[in-house]
Amino acid sequence: MSLTVDHWGHTPEGVEVTLFTLENDQLQVQLTNLGAAIVALEAPDRDGQRANVNLRHAESNTYVHNPSSFGAICGRFANRIAKGRFTLDGQEYRLAVNNGPNHLHGGRRGFNRYVWDAEPQPDHVTFRIVSPDGDEGYPGELSVAVTYRLTGNELHLEYVAETTAPTVLNLTNHAYWNLGGVDAGTVYDTVLQLHAEQYLEADADILVTGVIIPVAGTPFDFRDPHAIGERIEQISGGYDHCFVIKDANGELRTVARAVHPGSGRVMEVATTEPGVQLYTSNHFNGGPGCGNAPKHGAFCLECQHYPDSPNHPEFPTSVLRPGEKYTQHTVHRFSVEK
Repeated sequence: MSLTVDHWGHTPEGVEVTLFTLENDQLQVQLTNLGAAIVALEAPDRDGQRANVNLRHAESNTYVHNPSSFGAICGRFANRIAKGRFTLDGQEYRLAVNNGPNHLHGGRRGFNRYVWDAEPQPDHVTFRIVSPDGDEGYPGELSVAVTYRLTGNELHLEYVAETTAPTVLNLTNHAYWNLGGVDAGTVYDTVLQLHAEQYLEADADILVTGVIIPVAGTPFDFRDPHAIGERIEQISGGYDHCFVIKDANGELRTVARAVHPGSGRVMEVATTEPGVQLYTSNHFNGGPGCGNAPKHGAFCLECQHYPDSPNHPEFPTSVLRPGEKYTQHTVHRFSVEK
């Protein structure tokens, strides 16, 4: 195991941006304090040849704005909140509306744009921020720590947060994966399996309606493995939907398995979260803002609470109160099929 720390530029305000590289005999992962983001992850194919499978920006200054949240931590509330409003304990809170009529990924300055404090160690890096009371409209001063830990063929993401006032919280990592390598084109041939029997219906603005639909008989049925491109044309624009994890109970469990047949690379995802958002990079256009990747040139598996949970009391709660501790554990496990 090795750790290297490199200067990687400055923000426009002059804050130093750092690149951390963790490497063992199986994987190499690069991280930055700007957005607490995964910059790159190199994994071997069936012939032992490593390639980066995490889409990235080439330079640190692109991560300052990072409109696609490449590899970053999203918060305070990942995904969408309807009309940027929610009520908690009888008080209405108004948030930034930054995605059509809705609030997305924490607002105009979500956690993906924070420069986090970093604590590097030989096998992990912990990133910390304090989000002040009223930040983007959210109540409570929120302290957050996210640790990336490299263990064998696994990348662990461990989240902890505490608040000084009742608030809502939903954190995720927004890595974009292409297991054939970041220059491999679309992910249509990647074979995906999801341990989910239901998904959340979404409207034209990709906001959940509250209706939970069985996947059986639909293009959302990944209970058995299917190529991502097999039925994607039946979904307007592509997949951008939250799947309900089967038997989720807060324990760490494997929820997804993706295989790239050409390289043999396999990525399994385990999480403690009740949902996982499958997103197929529907907005990519081959330009530099999307890592020069084409439409559907990557997929995301964002482990999280259900979108718009504060406005749906029937969903698993995303409320965090003083004296409580938010925790999440998500694991990406890499291997190969011969």
